[in-house]
Amino acid sequence: MKILPKTCPSCGEAMRVKQLHCKGCDTQVEGSFAFPVLLQLSEARQSFIVDFVKHSGSLKKMAKDLNMSYPTVRNMLDDIISEIQTLENKKS
Repeated sequence: MKILPKTCPSCGEAMRVKQLHCKGCDTQVEGSFAFPVLLQLSEARQSFIVDFVKHSGSLKKMAKDLNMSYPTVRNMLDDIISEIQTLENKKS
């Protein structure tokens, strides 16, 4: 699986999507589009969110499956929430 770069390898600025293309009908949309907030998170944090949803939002179950303490998993979630809030505030 190819990983979508989020930052420019040359200068470090945030990357933006410039063009969308439909393989089916060849429609193209051009512009300057920001990545959705969840795609701006690291792969590890995105995986955490997917696991959180798969566990029906139960941090207790996640902690058990990850072999971590509940407070550690809770802190991980709090860090993700804080990062999402920061990213959303940058949009405003």
